[in-house]
Amino acid sequence: MDNFLERVLQHPQYYRQFNCGKSLITAFNCPMEARLMKSRFAGLWTEHNYLFYVIDGRKIWHTAGGSYDIQKDSCVFVRKGGFILEQILDTGFCVMLFFIPDDFICETLQARTKPLVSYEQNFEPVMLIEASETLKGFFLSMSSYYTETRDPDPSLLEIKFKELILNIADNTANKDLLAYFSSLSHEPQTVLLKRVMADNFCFNLKLETYAQLSNRSLSAFKRDFGKLFQSTPGKWLLEKRLHHSLHLLNNQNKTVNEAAFESGFQSPAHFSRAFKARFGKGPTEMKRINSQGVDAR
Repeated sequence: MDNFLERVLQHPQYYRQFNCGKSLITAFNCPMEARLMKSRFAGLWTEHNYLFYVIDGRKIWHTAGGSYDIQKDSCVFVRKGGFILEQILDTGFCVMLFFIPDDFICETLQARTKPLVSYEQNFEPVMLIEASETLKGFFLSMSSYYTETRDPDPSLLEIKFKELILNIADNTANKDLLAYFSSLSHEPQTVLLKRVMADNFCFNLKLETYAQLSNRSLSAFKRDFGKLFQSTPGKWLLEKRLHHSLHLLNNQNKTVNEAAFESGFQSPAHFSRAFKARFGKGPTEMKRINSQGVDAR
């Protein structure tokens, strides 16, 4: 899977970019030559949360928690981790995009005069944000920077990043996102590790990436993982992915290739071998048996 942030940085001809430390603001103009992805689906991951406002177009975000059809005028927050991006035919996708690290969010919220209200920790990988008039005004103010020939000073960009986060934090309608913001400062490390694995097991990520997403070195990740799950990451991921693929085949009528891809396997051949070794039958045979059982009923 490709690093989404790196992909953006590598295409300045499509994205005008303003940097502020590790944070990045960019606008994607979606010229015709950038509209067509190499394939309908692209596997991506990001080490930072990102927020975007859709100026025009439509794409679908596929995550372990479900799929999200994102269209024009949507304001969206996506938690760091993996996702499958689905291109809709040759439709362009124009966005104003913000990459925001965890520590920047925490530092900004700690400086609030009023502490952030604690909410139940019920948040999705992809969260729609209420596009209030204040927030729309913020995006309008940002759009003017893209018409200038010179870049704004980084200190000004830092203020704009803080303004965005504080704007969202002041709107109690964004309870799911506020719950996530609260978790960044108060969530135990064991809970973070469980959530990272639950959200990202079905993506073909390296162990180093899982460690990075859980704010650990690779050695600390392996040690903590063993204590928490009583297994190695490799064995746990294989078991989790195989059961997920079985669910996709039996309950969502996915093809073998689709089940392999959506469960994080490198290839259908690798998937078929691992599936048969675990369940005693290949995925094609298992799907056929399940289909016959449904027809018989």
